[in-house]
Amino acid sequence: MSPDDYCQQKAVESGSSFYYSFLFLPPERRRAITALYAFCREVDDTVDECTDVSVARTKLAWWRKEIAAMLAGAPSHPVTQALQPHMTTYSLDSKHLLAIVDGMEMDLDQTRYLDYAGLKRYCWHVASVVGILSAAIFGATRPETLQYAEKLGLAFQLTNIIRDVGDDARKGRIYLPVSELQQFDVTAADILNARHTENFEKLMRFQAERAQAAYDEAFALLPSEDRRAQRPGLIMAAIYRALLDEIQRDGFHVLNQRISLTPIRKLWLAWKTYVRG
Repeated sequence: MSPDDYCQQKAVESGSSFYYSFLFLPPERRRAITALYAFCREVDDTVDECTDVSVARTKLAWWRKEIAAMLAGAPSHPVTQALQPHMTTYSLDSKHLLAIVDGMEMDLDQTRYLDYAGLKRYCWHVASVVGILSAAIFGATRPETLQYAEKLGLAFQLTNIIRDVGDDARKGRIYLPVSELQQFDVTAADILNARHTENFEKLMRFQAERAQAAYDEAFALLPSEDRRAQRPGLIMAAIYRALLDEIQRDGFHVLNQRISLTPIRKLWLAWKTYVRG
């Protein structure tokens, strides 16, 4: 199996909404974004699938060394082998790859965030920098385009947090800021024990409004001259906003279930967004 095939398989197996946005890219850019996505999946799985924290830290340290090896022209992992030729082509900065690894390590260090400022810092590491790298691959000619991508990454991660409240709680993690739990009189025990209350619904509506505002702020930053190149990001946004709307229509019942869109609906949203440009 070639490095590109390895990354493609990783993307397909994930079933992620991001995969649908890759389908409309030219082959070279598609290979680059698929390699980047596979890198993100590999380092994320290092934390999510490892029950021993010390082992997870060791694996993340290996990934930092592997990034350095890739830059030196000697990658050993299929993902870095696939990603290496695109680093120069699309002016990808290795500091952003390292920031992603740092973000995954944050999950080993803390399971709560006191306020939104702290949560936003985490979101920058695990999502906003991915947005910046992705926008560079799609094609960015203006600095505002990278600002758009950074904000869009935040919106995606806020949506993920809303969708995954129950799943994260079962892993002992609560990404909703402590200050906001207190503001809406929701306890950590309510989250961990999957108690869906009226206050919890109000809290989640507040989270959804913030996520929706982040999408609007991102779109306002995107220059018209880069809009066509950035269609993959807009496809992802269409899918994620549809998911957010679905969660809201369901009354934010996310503690005992993981709400998702069907593959055919994702494909329809992707095609419709691509055609509209």
